[in-house]
Amino acid sequence: MTRFTRAELEAARDRLVPDVVADGLHVLFCGINPGLMTAATGHHFARPGNRFWPVLHRSGFTPRLLQPSEQRELLSYGLGITNVVARASARADELTTEEYREGGRSLTRRVTRLRPRWLAVVGVTAYRVAFDDRHAKIGPQNRTIGGTRVWVLPNPSGLNAHWTAETMAEEYTSLRAAAEATT
Repeated sequence: MTRFTRAELEAARDRLVPDVVADGLHVLFCGINPGLMTAATGHHFARPGNRFWPVLHRSGFTPRLLQPSEQRELLSYGLGITNVVARASARADELTTEEYREGGRSLTRRVTRLRPRWLAVVGVTAYRVAFDDRHAKIGPQNRTIGGTRVWVLPNPSGLNAHWTAETMAEEYTSLRAAAEATT
């Protein structure tokens, strides 16, 4: 893995990280916002210690453990990745409420255009703020966006110590089963 200096990571704050999307995906995973490592590499969930890729594999979404640099391979499995907020930051708590809310509106437009079967937001706090749903919990939501169902997953960041890789994989597996049932 490429090593970056703090200055190189800080310079990456202004880089946009392209979505990995296509029309009609089975599941569109939605992160909170790109971290600095993601912005520097252009690969989603790129920070060492982020559990997204291991949990995705462990839950059966991918047949093998993918590296962030292999993110485009997700499309062959009917999966994609986007973010609520496009701006990169060192931590999600650097984002403002208005950024989350505008991100929710932008995400709604993207989902309406792309029509995935499921939108999986990874981070319950981000979902609550972006969609003004203070009572949302991990799991399937009542909200739909057009014909797209919504599921909130635990944030795979290494900073989210409330969830282990194993307990996250259980929740991701539940989403996978629901997605397969609607295919």
